[in-house]
Amino acid sequence: MVSRVRTVAFQGIQAVAVDVQVMVAPGKVGMSIVGLPDKAVAESRERVQAALHASGLSMPAKRVTVNLAPADLPKEGSHYDLPIALGLMAAMGVIPAECLSTYVVLGELSLDGTIAGVSGALPAAMAANGDEKGLICPHECGPEAAWAGSKIDILAPRSLIALANHFRGTQLLSRPEPGVRASGADLPDLADIKGQESARRALELAAAGGHNLLMVGPPGSGKSMLAQRLPSILPPLSPRELLEVSMIASVAGELPGGQLTDRRPFRAPHHSASMAALVGGGLRARPGEISLAHHGVLFLDEFPEFSPQTLDALRQPLETGSCMIARANHRVSYPANIQLVAAMNPCRCGMAGEPGFRCARGERCRTEYQARISGPLLDRIDLRVEVPAVSAADLIRPGKSETSASVAMRVAQARSIQRQRFENAGAAGVLTNAQCPPSLIEEVAVPDPAGVALLQSASEKLGFSGRAYHRILKVARTLADLDGSATVLRIHLAEAISYRMDSQHMARAA
Repeated sequence: MVSRVRTVAFQGIQAVAVDVQVMVAPGKVGMSIVGLPDKAVAESRERVQAALHASGLSMPAKRVTVNLAPADLPKEGSHYDLPIALGLMAAMGVIPAECLSTYVVLGELSLDGTIAGVSGALPAAMAANGDEKGLICPHECGPEAAWAGSKIDILAPRSLIALANHFRGTQLLSRPEPGVRASGADLPDLADIKGQESARRALELAAAGGHNLLMVGPPGSGKSMLAQRLPSILPPLSPRELLEVSMIASVAGELPGGQLTDRRPFRAPHHSASMAALVGGGLRARPGEISLAHHGVLFLDEFPEFSPQTLDALRQPLETGSCMIARANHRVSYPANIQLVAAMNPCRCGMAGEPGFRCARGERCRTEYQARISGPLLDRIDLRVEVPAVSAADLIRPGKSETSASVAMRVAQARSIQRQRFENAGAAGVLTNAQCPPSLIEEVAVPDPAGVALLQSASEKLGFSGRAYHRILKVARTLADLDGSATVLRIHLAEAISYRMDSQHMARAA
């Protein structure tokens, strides 16, 4: 007899249907699994046998063959345990085979018959809902899977026995409720920052338009503090963005308790991170930090301390908004629409340009340190701001600075203007000025005559690239949105150009 159970294999954040076929036939007693299983899938044999024994069932004294179809698709992960066990139980007549035909199943089995949580419950639930099927998943994954829709039938048992009793009608499993994680209240506040008015202005501008930002200053000037407070002024995730972010986190196993939140991701990897850790990869092509920061912020502190090859690997994702991981046996694409925020010292000793300090190595110290960042990568950073050391007068000054709540209101208003503009233009998927394609930004950010003259003069003197030209227009458009101006004025272009001038000089030094 052959029983069939539907499960999934993951390619990026997409769930591909896999048919688990279990046959019990006369022959040498044993169990074999075929269909390109990896080590974790091959070890399912031992876990399934132990779990069935702990549940009061014995393996049939026959040959058991498990085929994972399609046979040419690599199968990875421990979530095949439960569909294999249920297929075997159906083949043995313990549970009705027709009950499983309407479900997609995934879960890892413990030796005592309990069902452990696995990664990817949300993408699996989305795929099951699209095929008009229900989902059977571990109990701890239920709150995550419930976000796939209110109409999908979800069973989240704690053990094999509980699931068997449900199909027999002796125990009823209730549908899990979507899990929600509290958000927002515990974020660091901009009111803690004293002084640094130019850096605060650049941070607000970056949040309003989704622009990339580089902060340069000596140690202790507050660069990391500013970056950590960026999420407090960003608007919450929209429902569509929330789903995309959560699916990536689900595949990576980073949804604690299956709870979702509308807080934008903030990832801050250490500068020793490898290229695979940052852009994704490894044996199973897992999403990297840049994909885990999708629709959020990727903060790279000590920017030049990252290896040059790792930093240059960011160039394509910053331009395309996705990470394509190509390997000999498969290729996977993860979304990576991020806002890059970086912080660095001006030189290796950290004090170049500070009053009263003279570096023993002179200008060479600054040049060699900044040369670790390539010109093409700097060309993709819209804003560069100097963050000088905070004076004692700023620290002693009573009172607090403007709070994140008031800044967030201006950011939300500017983003609302952008969203409405791009909806009217029919630009699907474009929500901020930073995401606007060059052809469209030339239409929506037409400068006034004085601004055109300034932009032409600056381009000739500073040698802006085509990318730099369009990014200046995007920043100027954001400045106009913050001011509530329908037209990009000369003052907006002047400020936008000022944020790139140091970047241009830095690129030439590199």
